[in-house]
Amino acid sequence: DISGNGFIHANDLTDVLKAANFSLPGYKARELIQNLTATGNGRISFDEFISIFQDLKSDDVAKSFRKQINKKEGICAIGGTSEQSTAGTQHSYSEEEKYAFVNWINKALEKDPDCKHVLPMNPETDDLFQAVGDGIVLCKMINFSVPDTIDERTINKKKLTPFTIQENLNLALNSASAIGCHVVNIGAEDLKEGKPYLVLGLLWQVIKIGLFADIEISRNEALIALLREGESLEDLMKLSPEELLLRWANYHLENAGCNKINNFSSDIKDSKAYYHLLDQVAPKGDEEGIPAIPIDMSGLREKDDVQRAECMLQQADRLGCRQFVTATDVVRGNPKLNLAFIANLFNKYPALHKPENQDIEIEGETREERTFRNWMNSLGVNPRVNHLYSDLSDALVIFQLYEKIKVPVDWNRVNKPPYPKLGGNMKKLENCNYAVELGKNQAKFSLVGIAGQDLNEGNRTLTLALIWQLMRRY
Repeated sequence: DISGNGFIHANDLTDVLKAANFSLPGYKARELIQNLTATGNGRISFDEFISIFQDLKSDDVAKSFRKQINKKEGICAIGGTSEQSTAGTQHSYSEEEKYAFVNWINKALEKDPDCKHVLPMNPETDDLFQAVGDGIVLCKMINFSVPDTIDERTINKKKLTPFTIQENLNLALNSASAIGCHVVNIGAEDLKEGKPYLVLGLLWQVIKIGLFADIEISRNEALIALLREGESLEDLMKLSPEELLLRWANYHLENAGCNKINNFSSDIKDSKAYYHLLDQVAPKGDEEGIPAIPIDMSGLREKDDVQRAECMLQQADRLGCRQFVTATDVVRGNPKLNLAFIANLFNKYPALHKPENQDIEIEGETREERTFRNWMNSLGVNPRVNHLYSDLSDALVIFQLYEKIKVPVDWNRVNKPPYPKLGGNMKKLENCNYAVELGKNQAKFSLVGIAGQDLNEGNRTLTLALIWQLMRRY
């Protein structure tokens, strides 16, 4: 303020900003001065200057944040605009995931004659995003994960036109939804254009469902061997596939006399747990017709983490299980890809034996129950429903389903996890009572003879009665 009257002129704004170590492009400065002159008398007080400076600074931070997304190693960012933001939106995707999924699809469909026009794909390029454009690869991968989901005769394979491609993509999306994928906000046009973040998101769901299909006690009774002292079968059945995988890995690590792991990210970075796990599950030659595959443990002595991980993966390759992760993914502790690696290893070499002295009858999931469970998961409920009855015992998923059918939920009345050890079940029961109350009073469902306790205890008939009415209303 040269004149000392407490104001500066709008034309001096650029010089003042420079003195404050903030440079403004010429066009932006002219635009700002024009606005200030038009809306006021061309004079700027100290408080007004502070406000202008803060606005410019926050805008600058937002732009630099957007640049930072691009810089993160292994992450590709795609810019664009949306109806919500003309300033631009950023969608990022992981190069490692693309690399892993391409290799998995190449292996899964390598002998399929209908995919010869796009396979094998090069994981180093964007082949994947073009390959899904006609819907054939997606339909085939859905059938690979959950066999017989799609009747092969309904897939258009030859002389494709825009209309038949659209049919294929709609078929893939509807089928993905039917097996429990969350496909809201993904359209056929997005897949045809090969939008990377949407393609990878859908593929991960399809691949994960396939990998986790047999990590379920009703389909793999050998998992009973993972029961701990004092545990009931119901306790084991409440575990999610991820928790079962972790318990399976720790079961073998315990047998090897090694430390347990708590996750598939930071705890496996040094590859040592993987080495001992491979050694435990590799065939020992004690079963007829299955030759022994001895694991070379010398790589454990490698001092470099990446080199040690590479040696470990070479041993996994001898078991036919070198999938999803590279040595770098192991060292970085990529949780998604390491989970897939472990799930694939479990599917090929569970190395579990059902205890002979335990005669336990396990009821499998009915088709009706699977349909309801997949429907819930396709709506994106959180947490994901793995076991229909035990996962509804706190009614949180039911409240989310009420909102999907436009029944208002007072979330202030809902108890949310984590629940206390003492009185935790009472909190869940309160939720279930409120869920039944909403069904009767707000949704006007027929819930005669159904109480919150029935949902909490997982009464099959009465729980299904509520779910069926929810699905019908939807």
